[in-house]
Amino acid sequence: MGGELTHDEGEGDPPTLFPAGLRAAITGRLEDKRVRARFGGLIPLTLTSILPSLRPSPCAPTSSPCETPSAETLRPSPCAPTSSPCETPSAFQYTVLYISLALVGVGIGGTRFTTVAFGANQFADEASREVFVNWFFFSLYAVNLLASTVIVYLQDNVGWAWGYGICLVANIISVFTFIIGKWHYQDVRPQGSPFTGIARVLAAAIRKRRVALSPSFDDYFSQDDSEMAKKEPCLLTPKFKLRPLSFSLSATRSTNFVQFLNKAALVVEGDTHSSGSIAKPWRLCTTQQVEDLKTLIKILPLWSSNIYLGLPIGVQGSLAILEALTMDRRLGSHFSIPASSFFVFLFLAGAISIALLDRVVYPILHKLLGRSPTLFQRIGAGHLASIMGMVAAALVEARRLSIAHSHGTMDQLNATVPMSALWLVAPFALVGAGEACQLPAQVSFYFEEFPASLKGSAAAMMAVIIAIGFYLSAAVVTIVKISTSWLPNDINNGRIDNVFWMLAVLGAFNFCYFVICAKLYKRKPSIKH
Repeated sequence: MGGELTHDEGEGDPPTLFPAGLRAAITGRLEDKRVRARFGGLIPLTLTSILPSLRPSPCAPTSSPCETPSAETLRPSPCAPTSSPCETPSAFQYTVLYISLALVGVGIGGTRFTTVAFGANQFADEASREVFVNWFFFSLYAVNLLASTVIVYLQDNVGWAWGYGICLVANIISVFTFIIGKWHYQDVRPQGSPFTGIARVLAAAIRKRRVALSPSFDDYFSQDDSEMAKKEPCLLTPKFKLRPLSFSLSATRSTNFVQFLNKAALVVEGDTHSSGSIAKPWRLCTTQQVEDLKTLIKILPLWSSNIYLGLPIGVQGSLAILEALTMDRRLGSHFSIPASSFFVFLFLAGAISIALLDRVVYPILHKLLGRSPTLFQRIGAGHLASIMGMVAAALVEARRLSIAHSHGTMDQLNATVPMSALWLVAPFALVGAGEACQLPAQVSFYFEEFPASLKGSAAAMMAVIIAIGFYLSAAVVTIVKISTSWLPNDINNGRIDNVFWMLAVLGAFNFCYFVICAKLYKRKPSIKH
């Protein structure tokens, strides 16, 4: 069957996730502006489906431009010039639409991942934070499932105004709920961007590159360490009572990891005032700021090993649509599953898996083994499930091609291969289960390991990972289509299964890379209360 390849990512919006997620990582906190942006974008977006002035007029009924031959004349009159029956949107209508979409994109990207960090900040112990993160992602998958089924159905069968209207009402309720509880939240406002400190460390170390390191701890500036600890937020215990985290007020000592950066905290003449405070912030940093940057450098290899996880999801979301178009999508005699709707099975599998893992699997493993799986083990399980999902997708496609060959439907346009499209559910279920393992675990890991000044940015790093993975998926599909014969327009004459096998092999190599990074990484000790 013919058809052009598409890049329907399905989960999230990579064009908005990357810039907005990056901004969330830089600002490092949940801002009211991001909430208002999403709310403010939905209002004009809903109005475009209600007010006639904000959208073009409905298309006029089409009629043939050619006269029907009659018995009275030897030939009909020439066909009249054709014109489009649909009105082109005006510049004003385009402007309203694009501004609305931009505001919604900024709101989603700026709140989706900073919200989980903001919520995790309310709990003082690691176990409670992990439970919160699990159920945050459960709600995220559940909402995506509803949006991809119920809302889409209403828009297609009832009206766009109903679909947007329900979304607007839901956002009004969420904003109202957020405002009610705002005064009960522990929200520590950052003193500027936390990444400014990173830039200062790099600048100071480069400026002092010719200065020799000192073996004496007293020669390094650590005056502000205890003050930074005092600024940490009061958090909530599992019993929801305010309780401050305990920090050691002893000065942070420089480590030997990337010793070059220690020069940023080395005090030389002119770096401090007579009172002992920093005179030149871009030439002298505290040892705490230096160690914060070192922590990020240690995390980067692990972070990079998880970028791959977004790649197979993007590729699978695109190619599964083409597969479904050639398969039997009927459920009963009156309903056929839309080809683009199979991605919802990933959301369904993710929501169910998170609930089962949190309420059943992890408690059982804790009773049997005396402990729950570590965060690294959960992330590793997500990697393995993703690889298994690609293997399953390759086997399903190989079976589809075999049936297409045996039934002679290879070159028949719009022919349906006698194979149920429900076979596509299994690969999506495996990938969804893998996401249920690794997404909450990754957020919990970054939140636990990121420096105190950057914890608000920890979850936002997931937005960058997902966006990069989806952009890579579009690039991979394009490269494979150009360089191989696996992805022709008629997929019955192609080898989509080879694409999935390739992703499975890449996933296996990436899993080995992840295991090496995890083995070499030294986690920070947990804070006990």
